[in-house]
Amino acid sequence: MIVALIAACEIGFWVLLAAGLAFRYLLRMPRTGLALLLCEPLLEVVLLVATALDLKNGAEPNWTHGLAALYIGYTVGHGHRTVKWLDGHAAHRFGGAPPPVKPPRYGMARARHEGKVWTGTLVGAAVATALLQIAIWYVDDPSRVTSLESWRYAAWRAAGIHGLVALSYWIWPRKPPAGEPAVAQEKERVR
Repeated sequence: MIVALIAACEIGFWVLLAAGLAFRYLLRMPRTGLALLLCEPLLEVVLLVATALDLKNGAEPNWTHGLAALYIGYTVGHGHRTVKWLDGHAAHRFGGAPPPVKPPRYGMARARHEGKVWTGTLVGAAVATALLQIAIWYVDDPSRVTSLESWRYAAWRAAGIHGLVALSYWIWPRKPPAGEPAVAQEKERVR
């Protein structure tokens, strides 16, 4: 049941996002579009409540509960950035706004950008860890929570791997191609 609910929340996220952007830019109803976009966090609340009720009703803690915590953590860490990115593209394509600023491609500006994205992963891992710890305390049976404990480590392994990728941009910053104009290189440094 939890896996189906996670899938439904993911599908619901994209449906609400598409509907919110369509109302904002295609139908010229920005308040309705904003209301739809603001409903997206309710999906995670529904998933959280359903997972808690599943555990309360005596379900054996397993990988589905851990996956639900990671999904909620990822949404908290990266959901806002994803919505903002898509909103910028929809505003440009359908609302006449200027094109959204692309992330820097080279140098330390790219490293800073990757560091910000990694911060979202850290937030997601922290939220998932907190939810898993609450579930562990709630179950209160060390013999039944090993699956939940392993998901905590999975969250931090993912954050660690992403951190190493982000760190690589600081250690080995990408250089612009030799043929790229100096003006574009300077813009990269300013960002």
